Amino acid sequence: MHPTKIDLRLARKRRIRAKVSGTAVRPRLTVFCSLTRIYVQLIDDAAGKTLAAVHSVKGKNIAEATKVGESIAKKAKDMKITTVVFDRNGRKYHGRIKALADAARTSGLLF
Repeated sequence: MHPTKIDLRLARKRRIRAKVSGTAVRPRLTVFCSLTRIYVQLIDDAAGKTLAAVHSVKGKNIAEATKVGESIAKKAKDMKITTVVFDRNGRKYHGRIKALADAARTSGLLF
C-alpha cells in the first residue's frame, strides 16, 4: 500500500524538525495553513515558549500570506529579533509559503 499525501508531508515535517530548532536569539518561524487561515509563530524551542504569533484575518490567499509575513517581521523587530530559522512544516516552498517568507525577508527578517 502506498503512503498518502498526508503521510509524505508528515515524514518531511519530521525530517525538517530533526534538524531545525529555535533559540531565544534565533527562534523558529513556523507556518501552519488550515483550510481557512494562515498561522505563523516565533518559537523558542530551548524554553518551549511561543514568542509571537500572527494569523490571517480574511483567508489564506497569497495577499493574506504577504500581510502575515510583514506583520510577523514587525513583531520580531519590536522584540529585537533579526534572524530566524524557517520551518515550512513539510510543505513545498511555493505559493503562500514563498509569499510569506519573501514578505518577512523584505520587512527585515534574515533567514
